[in-house]
Amino acid sequence: MAATAIPLSNVDAYAAEIDQRSFWLRNRRWDLFFITLSVIVVPLPYLMYLLGVHLGLEDDISRNLVNTFVAVAIGGPHMMSTFLRTGLDERFKERYPTLVRSSIIIPILVISLAFLNLSLMLTFFFFWASLHVLHQVTYIVELYNHKEAKVLRKSALSPLSRLIDYAIVLTSLFPIAMWKISQGVFEIGQNDLGEAIPDLFQQPDNPWFFILVSLIFGCALLAFVLKSLHEFYHGILNLPKFAFITLTVLVAFFTPLLPNLDTAFQGLNTWHSFQYLAITFYIIKIRQVAGQLDAEAPLVARFSRRTKDARALYGFSAALLVGSAVIFVLVYLLAAIVRPGIDGNSHFDIAYYTAILSFLWIHYYHDHFLFTDFEALEGAYAQ
Repeated sequence: MAATAIPLSNVDAYAAEIDQRSFWLRNRRWDLFFITLSVIVVPLPYLMYLLGVHLGLEDDISRNLVNTFVAVAIGGPHMMSTFLRTGLDERFKERYPTLVRSSIIIPILVISLAFLNLSLMLTFFFFWASLHVLHQVTYIVELYNHKEAKVLRKSALSPLSRLIDYAIVLTSLFPIAMWKISQGVFEIGQNDLGEAIPDLFQQPDNPWFFILVSLIFGCALLAFVLKSLHEFYHGILNLPKFAFITLTVLVAFFTPLLPNLDTAFQGLNTWHSFQYLAITFYIIKIRQVAGQLDAEAPLVARFSRRTKDARALYGFSAALLVGSAVIFVLVYLLAAIVRPGIDGNSHFDIAYYTAILSFLWIHYYHDHFLFTDFEALEGAYAQ
């Protein structure tokens, strides 16, 4: 069965690129390019935004152009690529039938919130998006842990080591964000998210929640530094994981400092999406090499076998964005009817966020289950 998955030459070539004896998930070059050093894409959306303003575009126009470009070029394909492993995969649908059926509730909720309370929707979106990004980081960390413990050292990592890694990752994004919330200056584009945040957390003279979050982050940072020094001294430091966590913490911590949070978080989203596409397509390719894909996801298999790399899978994911485009047009037309005389920024934001979040929240919803599959890459190490 495996011999018919893809041509033998492609199987051999793909398997030969997998370094089974190192800490890297696939190999040093692939991990650095797609997972770690791809951090260089983080400042690009903000630089594009600044360039647009410098060339004379209005602030909101430049911001929306960047949002649209990121959504079409990488954010959208990353969002839609989830369905290659869920909605288009018979194994996933058999395993989580209720999850798949209940997903229809999300677009209904998004469209309702877009018209009733856009600020509340964006506040909820920001925090769910933050948790989703951090959940993906912990998933990648756990993939490194899984290979180390199950494939290389054949021993369990200590719970304390895992706890420290998770703590530094899950707290890194919030200190500066909580400072902005406490000062009442937490805005995404033209939308003041402070309107939907309880006053308890917005006290400029008593930023208690910022202080609490900062103390927790500081403790996690100190523990991570001490743990890493201990592992380095004893020769057991997982260097790929350490580099990935360190860069992630630096980027997540400083990103909220930028004044235009909408575009600032697009930089983090770009890096997140780049990593997600790489991991998703890698897992799909592994399943095809193992001979599983043709029976369980035949349409995905048809695109996966076209090339040794993942260009066809990316093209297929991007083509699925037609669904978002249709929703954008319908909601844009509907907004002018429901709210006659609506201003241009609100008109665009309602249509844009509805078109994106209808699928993006389904993507988040499904990923909470996909991100529990730490054995997803084991087939690569069994070749």
